[in-house]
Amino acid sequence: TDLCQISRIQAALVRYGARFSKRILGSSEWQVYQHREALASGKGLNYLATRFSAKEAFAKAMGWGLRAPMTWHRCEILNKPNGQPYLHLHDELATWFEQHQLLGHVSVSDEHDYATSFVVLERKNP
Repeated sequence: TDLCQISRIQAALVRYGARFSKRILGSSEWQVYQHREALASGKGLNYLATRFSAKEAFAKAMGWGLRAPMTWHRCEILNKPNGQPYLHLHDELATWFEQHQLLGHVSVSDEHDYATSFVVLERKNP
């Protein structure tokens, strides 16, 4: 579980600009972020906050924190056509996840001041 104050993400964007969002988001997430930001002011900010929160929740669920093989770019939170979020893992993180036969489930939400996420991990063949 992770809870993120959206104003904290906004302050980081003001301070670091696009460098901050590019540090947090993978390439597919970056495209969605740019699209949402172009649609309406604040839509990109909330998207970024939910992704930040979900990656923090994932790192907590893994028990590692943000250290190898977990990195911001190796874990993307994307959406299926119906809107359901899912984990899309890359490189060493995807390999490790598969070797340990893990499945991951993610839920994200944002409301005014906060973004929150839940990540549940389970073994494919317990």
